[in-house]
Amino acid sequence: MTTETERKFLVKKDIWQKTEKPIPDFYRQGYLYSDVNKTIRIRITSVKAYLTIKGKTIGASRPEFEFEIPKEDAEQMLNQMAENSLEKYRYKIKFEGKLWELDEFKGENEGLLLAEIELDNESETFALPPWAGEEVTQDNRYFNSYLARHPFSKW
Repeated sequence: MTTETERKFLVKKDIWQKTEKPIPDFYRQGYLYSDVNKTIRIRITSVKAYLTIKGKTIGASRPEFEFEIPKEDAEQMLNQMAENSLEKYRYKIKFEGKLWELDEFKGENEGLLLAEIELDNESETFALPPWAGEEVTQDNRYFNSYLARHPFSKW
């Protein structure tokens, strides 16, 4: 088991639009189960697929188990067993020595841009890129599992 420590930020769209970007990867992910204590997710990227189990979030950290699985199995699970799903483009950007992942949501979450940074621990310091806006780490509405059930367009 690993512990995931991540912080999330809304993205300043005007600055992001002017930023030079790498080519994003398309993600499709769905949830087999989700409540406040655990989330079981299937994720498919352009080349790989994963089964991920995340525990309860405390602060900005939670336990995480992640396993690569055959893409065909992931497709079947998403199509036949996922309660909710979402799609997004993910950009991976290095800024001052840290990897940021910026998600541009599609479908019913169109218009939402979220950036996250994974840290070694909650007290680790980092610099904010110019496009990073308000921090929403503690706002559960910005968890992907919540967005799959309650799309941004319906807030």
